[in-house]
Formats: sequence, C-alpha cells, structure tokens
Amino acid sequence: LKGRFYAFDSTTIDLCMTLFPWAKFRRHKSGIKLHTQLDITTSIPVFYHLTNAMVHDVNAMDLISYEPNATYVFDRGYWDLNRLFQINTLGAYFIIREKGAPPFEILEGEELLEGEDNVMSDQLVLFVRKSCREKYPASIRRIVYYAEELKRCFVYYTNCFYLPAKYIALLYKYRWKVELFFKWIKSHLRVKSFWGYSENAVRIQIYVAIITYCTVAILVKELNISRSLNEVLRVLGNSLLTKDNIAELFSRPIADPLELTIKHNDYTTQLELDF
Repeated sequence: LKGRFYAFDSTTIDLCMTLFPWAKFRRHKSGIKLHTQLDITTSIPVFYHLTNAMVHDVNAMDLISYEPNATYVFDRGYWDLNRLFQINTLGAYFIIREKGAPPFEILEGEELLEGEDNVMSDQLVLFVRKSCREKYPASIRRIVYYAEELKRCFVYYTNCFYLPAKYIALLYKYRWKVELFFKWIKSHLRVKSFWGYSENAVRIQIYVAIITYCTVAILVKELNISRSLNEVLRVLGNSLLTKDNIAELFSRPIADPLELTIKHNDYTTQLELDF
C-alpha cells in the first residue's frame, strides 16, 4: 500500500508508590503512561508523550500533528466521535474498532452471508442517535470483517473510502506493531526498573530506551540486516569497545552452536592430554 500509515496507542508502566509518590495512579500504586504514534511501515515511533497514568487515552489524540491524507489506526479505547470528526475535517483518515454498538442508518451497502476476503459487510452509514449525530454529523464507512484464526467478527469504522475493505482490516491488524514495540522496550531495554526515582530520572531513562530502539531499527533498515532487533542489540552491546565497522559485524556468518560445542570439547580434550 502506498501512503503513510500510523498506529497510535498507549501503555501503562506501573511504579511503586513509596519510591515514586509524584506519579500517583491508584490508592496503593503509582504509574506513568507512554503514548506513542508508530509508523506501521518502518515500526519506528514518530511521536511519543509521557503523562501520569490517570490521563485518559483519548486526551492524547489532541497532541497528534495530523498529516493530510495519512491514515491513523486506533483501538476502540480511543472512540471519541468529536475527535474522530476533527481528524476527518483536517483531511486525514482514521480506522477504529467499534465501541458500544451505536445505532445507525444504512445509506449504501448490504449485509453479505458469504463475504469475499472474509468481509461480511461494507456499508456507508449515518449515526441515528442524537448525541452521536451531533458529534459526527457526516456519513461514515462501517466494515464487518470475520477473522478466521480467531473465529469471530470485528466491526471497524473509517472515513477512508478509497481502500478496499480487506486492506482496512489488514491495517488494523498491523496496529499490533505498536503493542510489540511496548513489549520490546519493556523486556529488552528494561523500562520496568528505574535507576532514579525522580520524575526527571524516569523520563530520561525512557527517552534513552526509545532512542536506543530507534537507532537499532534504523540500523537494521539502512544496512538491510536479516536479524532480529534483539540479536542486533546483543551484538552491538558485546562490540562497544571494538574498532570494527558496524556493517562488518553483521556480515560475518552466524556460528553454528553444534560446531562451537565440538570445538570446545576438542580444546578441553587437548588440555587434558597436555596435562
């Protein structure tokens, strides 16, 4: 697909209230929330914002600099018709999963018993409820898609009318990349444990983690490295004091674990014979 496609979501990082009293979240727990806009094509974040964990996800939608003709994919936690209509007014596109099953009037399209490409319906609708109509007065596209692997239907709303319905469902599926980004920085860059307890120390550590992720992701793309981000990060971490060119580090063949075991056993046997 040609165009700019972004996934937007947030993750909550739990903190100890005793050590982080400035980030009060619940009665016995503190926390911060990381709001991230991820480029689906490159898996690189283009925008992120740190707030207290009590801030609702939809409030972060006001911080996005919407690009004309770009597509933004949201989870149903961002269902806010006022903000969605604002995206439509700015000339950008959105894809969001249905929340609350709002009543609607069908303008075009019909339900399909056996949809092509697992698309059960592709309709142009208008919200009937007064509160919804006031927030989103224009017509909107409603797509029902059946996911075979999950054996259930998903309902998507979008103001994008030029893409086939199957690609709308595919783009929402790729929204999962932002979840993988959160999982990666939490597990491999250890964002769950912090070296300092002040707000500034926490922010700096998260910024460093995101910069590290971006650097590794850009390196993988620029050098066309066919290895996982985790493996690239491990190689770089073990080669910080070497003077080798970065490209040469990844041009070497990957050692066979069985071969390394055989060499180790031969070396151990030779030492015993010498002794």
